[in-house]
Amino acid sequence: MFPRSAASRGRSAYSNGLYPPPPGPLRYEYNHQRPAGVNSFYVPGLERFPPYEWKPPPLTSPVPPSPHTPTMTNGRKRQNDDYSPHVVKRQRLDSSSHPRIGSPLIRVPLPPPPPPLPRHPDRVVAGSSRSSFSGFDRSYLSPHSHPRPQVFAVPESSNSLQDYAKDKLSDQMVELFEACQQQSSDLARKEMCRAQLQQDIQRVYAVARLYLTGSSMNGLGCRSSDADLCLVLKGNKRPDPIHVLSVLQRLFKTLSYVERTQLIRAKVPILRFREKGSDLEFDLNINNTVGIRNTFLLRSYAYADLRIRPMILVIKKWARHNQINDASKGTLSSYTLVLMVLHYLQTLNEPVLPSLQRDYPECFNPFMDIDMVPDGPKHIPPYVSRNQSSLGELLLGFLKYYSTSFRWDKQVISVREARALAKTNSQEWRNKYICVEEPFERNNVARAVHEKIKFDAIKAQFAESCRILQQRKDLNSILPVRAIINKESSRR
Repeated sequence: MFPRSAASRGRSAYSNGLYPPPPGPLRYEYNHQRPAGVNSFYVPGLERFPPYEWKPPPLTSPVPPSPHTPTMTNGRKRQNDDYSPHVVKRQRLDSSSHPRIGSPLIRVPLPPPPPPLPRHPDRVVAGSSRSSFSGFDRSYLSPHSHPRPQVFAVPESSNSLQDYAKDKLSDQMVELFEACQQQSSDLARKEMCRAQLQQDIQRVYAVARLYLTGSSMNGLGCRSSDADLCLVLKGNKRPDPIHVLSVLQRLFKTLSYVERTQLIRAKVPILRFREKGSDLEFDLNINNTVGIRNTFLLRSYAYADLRIRPMILVIKKWARHNQINDASKGTLSSYTLVLMVLHYLQTLNEPVLPSLQRDYPECFNPFMDIDMVPDGPKHIPPYVSRNQSSLGELLLGFLKYYSTSFRWDKQVISVREARALAKTNSQEWRNKYICVEEPFERNNVARAVHEKIKFDAIKAQFAESCRILQQRKDLNSILPVRAIINKESSRR
């Protein structure tokens, strides 16, 4: 592996001798039908990575609703409520070029998809003039396609993002996002380590497949984000995570590019380690496949609207600065915060986001095999919202919603349903201070907040930041923008 400074200057990933060169020009693909190709980032030449292509979303005109067109409802049968969390996904993303425009829903003919997945009934959702789903990379390989060299594309966030920076606060949010967002070189370094780890792990577990998950893959990471890995081991007998991680810990101590291995016996046991010579940290779990599933769901939301990624990055930085973003200390996990942001954007009078699971259940089917799941999101037409609020307006609205409108004692946040559910007396929600539904497993991802003093501190921080920001309209009033940017810049 190579240190961060070397990566940013385009030096060879193998120049320090710790990391063996690849066998030849290969490519980054999320085609998991062949274990050797899982998540593989292959380099066409040893001196540099292929550039990650940032594709700007196409400009599209709103589709005006027909006065005779009724609101569409989902005519498909609702998925079974009782489903297993042990379903995983092959990582491949794409999208249709046909925009959905915010509510009301309009039928627009879409071309038939490639086999084997059926397409959702033709639909568009009516809204603004911009689309972001087009940012999904069209070069992920299908099981039947021929290899192509280009890989991972994400939408451009410069000129069009400025359309939502209509005031000082919004402009500060764009500045913070553009300085802190994960760069293609950051992702390439993580993927390089993942690919080599998979190769070494397969010396012990021949059919193992290693997936990069979490914020590194869902588009919501920043330069300082650690990397999450999920090792998938299939077989008739379910492996004991602690045993497998102990075996891997011994293996990792023999690897030249890994250091500081630590086995953490949590509810979901992980093996934590670092890339040698850098501060890049990894957390590796065994068969926690819901993490792979929600990585792709969140990625679909992240690129559904240009404002999503800046909003979430700023809110995570705000929460971290104000010490309410650490589940290990009884406050909110980053995953919980992301779901809270998505829920708020779904429940506005003019929503910024739909419920993708409700509108396209077949694209996020929890029973779908890992080798088929990433074919789902590519059949979702781009979502285009009529809500044209600036980033600053949405940030203020988010703080106000959780300060004054949301009923913590009576409501459950549900991104799956795009609404607040009534809190029941079931064991999952009873006597819980904050209830946020996991979109697939439907358990409470905010269960770490189990002390009233921490809950009160979280609510107080929302209220205080809302009051200050409403008064000053300056992001620096609730978090130190320049200090955060400088810290992130030092990671380059």
